[in-house]
Amino acid sequence: MKRDLISVLDMKDDFEKFVDEGIRLKKSFKAGRKDSSMGRKTLAMIFEKASTRTRVSFETAMTQMGGHAIYLSPRDMQMGRGETIADTGRVLSRMVDAILYRAFEHENVMELAKYSSVPVINGLDNLEHPTQIVADYMTIKEKKGKLKGLKIAYVGDGNNTANSLMLAAGLVGADFWIATPKGYEPQEYFVRESKKLARKHNSEIEVTNNFKEAVAAADVVYTDVWVSMGEEGEKEKKEKAFKSFQVNEKMVSLAKEDYIFMHCLPAHRGLEVTNSVADSKNSVIFDEAENRLHAEKIILKKLL
Repeated sequence: MKRDLISVLDMKDDFEKFVDEGIRLKKSFKAGRKDSSMGRKTLAMIFEKASTRTRVSFETAMTQMGGHAIYLSPRDMQMGRGETIADTGRVLSRMVDAILYRAFEHENVMELAKYSSVPVINGLDNLEHPTQIVADYMTIKEKKGKLKGLKIAYVGDGNNTANSLMLAAGLVGADFWIATPKGYEPQEYFVRESKKLARKHNSEIEVTNNFKEAVAAADVVYTDVWVSMGEEGEKEKKEKAFKSFQVNEKMVSLAKEDYIFMHCLPAHRGLEVTNSVADSKNSVIFDEAENRLHAEKIILKKLL
């Protein structure tokens, strides 16, 4: 039976195995060991939104493991001229071994997975960003040596990345605090599901409008862009609402001295984060970006 990765919840039974095995794969790669597990396999990559890390990491992962990746944008496909997502899934399934889809709408990723007979991977949609989250928790475990019992503070918009980070915190038993301006909290569904998972591990999920209580004694401080792709019309309004939620030196002074700063990138420096934090000794944003490559490898191996 095929396995899709549409939500972090699709890894609910083995999320930390993804993390641990991703770290092992990275060590193996750094040691020069060859991996040909994707030999003669092809990944189709559909991108409705721009991408740097997701595209390059998946394409490179396939190449390094002996496989092949095909980049497809809607303007290059019949899907962009009216062919249904269902028919696209049926056709690609006859030709490739897996499909990566970066979409504007979560429903479209679900639709593709429904009609595809090969694994479908969510490369980011309006609700979740599960592939990023494997890399994020790999980075946290590499730097902190554990996940359970840590306090992760997310400051910013309750967006797709926040939703996926929060679900994963529930799975690994980390305390997760999200601080947003009023009106920008994560959707109730994701809060509810995360709290359900957290209860099993005696950890807590907290949503607040007070960044000070979120960041206080945090092991990890995480932020993301205030204006996601597709929200450009809200730029002025959101930048005004989020102004006091900028991650700066004063804010991170509330965290533990050995906190790590994370950002899924791209960063809008001077908005959600200052250069002094992004480039500080506590920042692991480029280790985090590098881990996308190795996270994609373990995702591909587990699904294929």
